[in-house]
Amino acid sequence: MSSDPVMQAKTKSKRLNVHNLLDEFDHIEDPFERRRLALEKIDNAKFSLYHVRAIMVGGIGFLTDSYDIFAINLATSMLGYVYWGGAHGGTGRIPSSTESLMKVSTSVGTVLGQVVFGKLCDYVGRKIWGIELIIMITATILQVCAGESPAVNFVALLTFYRIVMGIGIGADYSLSSTITSEYSTKNTRGMIMAAVFANQGWGQLLAGIVALICVVSWKSDLIDATNASECVGPCVLALDKMWRVLVGFGAVPGCIALYFRLTTPESPRYKLHKELQAYEQQMARQNDKMQLIAAENANNETAAAPLTFADRAVLEEEEEEHKVQPATWGDFWNHYRQWKYGKFLIGTAGSWFLLDVAFYGLNLNSAVILQAIGFASDENVYEKLYNVCAGNLILICAGALPGYWVSVATIDTLGRKFIQLMGFIVVTALFCAIGFAYDKLSDKGLLGLYIIVQFFINFGPNCTTYIYPVEIHPTRFRSTAHGISSASGKIGAIIAQTVLGTLINHGCSADKPNCFLPHVMEIFALFMLLGVGTTLLLPETKKKSLEAIGEIYHGELNPDAFAADEKDLSSSTGVDQELVNYQEQKHV
Repeated sequence: MSSDPVMQAKTKSKRLNVHNLLDEFDHIEDPFERRRLALEKIDNAKFSLYHVRAIMVGGIGFLTDSYDIFAINLATSMLGYVYWGGAHGGTGRIPSSTESLMKVSTSVGTVLGQVVFGKLCDYVGRKIWGIELIIMITATILQVCAGESPAVNFVALLTFYRIVMGIGIGADYSLSSTITSEYSTKNTRGMIMAAVFANQGWGQLLAGIVALICVVSWKSDLIDATNASECVGPCVLALDKMWRVLVGFGAVPGCIALYFRLTTPESPRYKLHKELQAYEQQMARQNDKMQLIAAENANNETAAAPLTFADRAVLEEEEEEHKVQPATWGDFWNHYRQWKYGKFLIGTAGSWFLLDVAFYGLNLNSAVILQAIGFASDENVYEKLYNVCAGNLILICAGALPGYWVSVATIDTLGRKFIQLMGFIVVTALFCAIGFAYDKLSDKGLLGLYIIVQFFINFGPNCTTYIYPVEIHPTRFRSTAHGISSASGKIGAIIAQTVLGTLINHGCSADKPNCFLPHVMEIFALFMLLGVGTTLLLPETKKKSLEAIGEIYHGELNPDAFAADEKDLSSSTGVDQELVNYQEQKHV
């Protein structure tokens, strides 16, 4: 084997089916120089197949997340016939409270996963990537195996499994975003992260396609049943199989990506951050020992006396204090309670919260929109399910998918702040138009506004609120801050689905449902306007390295400037002086 360290590192990386950039610099002893070279290579690398692989491995998780969330919206139409249909004396419709419970349960689990795994990722490192897929795959399999039983309530069991799956989805938000950002180059980081996030659109599309295939495949069993009372026997059996295939298929993408995530090495930025902390603390311990010995020598006229038991106890206590400790919640709070840092957390968490209230609330218009494009007829069970699946596919392709990929193409040119600010302003105006002119709009006019809103939400804050938290927050708090920000968004989604969703029938008579919907749209416009304010708290971060952002906005010294400029510092005094210079500037 070659003695060249770089060649050895590349050979090792190939064996592991990963690309560990730090292996190439293992032969460099100086931690500052090693860090500088590694980060320089990461930040200045050209876009390559390596980055495409990172997008695919990270993106397939978001595809799975989106698939799982969107699939349950389609599956509830099938579940209504199976458990609330003619065989049970029902109408084929799930009670609204039960349907909301099944849909919101995923968001509840997502909030837990985002906060817990966000903190865990900063505490133990990014190497836990892959656990979230195991949770999602397991929960998906358990869901499709759930059934009716005298001893166990089906809704309660499915809700529990949806919460568990939500925990995995929430973990994926924090882990994938942090790891992808730390592997990305500074000039294409926005594009890479936006491409990962844009896989949400493909997940929605895939769920619609799988649902449509299921409906067409079991057409012969569905087409003869004109309503729920006639859907019995083979019809119910077909629907029971359909929703299980639809939900269960969500485990397939996760299984494909699992190996690649589990074999991905520790994030180079996180590892370098820990190495630098260890180096600082080693030098600090060395300084403490030398100062104690110097003080002992100064008190003696002759040669230095041996250290006493008390002196050794002091050294051991100081050494324990200087051990590398992960960032705690106390450290997090002490940092972000200062307005100059806390405003960034308010900006990322507040923007995500305000966005998701309107983003999830926009689905309140779905029934009207499907009617406008001619996909609301329900002459029989087959036609009803086919129209729901096909209509949603059209809406996804018309607005959501183009918006995602326009963001990917422009985010490193236009910048994060411009896109987010523009998105909030345009969507505010569109919600005002829908709300104040609702009764004057034709179905086609409402359809047009709906598609434009979908486009500017995705070519706007839906993409940038995902990217901002991992860029503007420093390495030691990056995943925690992203977890809190994304959890704020899911709390907004829960509010939209449970609180604002019920307002659409406020004060309405039985023969005039959804009469309050225009005013709900006006409320969403207010939320979007507030999003403009939270966006103004955030700076532009395009084409800046993560270390430079930490130095500029969080007062963190960029240690790359201390890459052993004086390479002849071999004495302990010289090394100590180098550390003193570094620490003095760090605390300025």
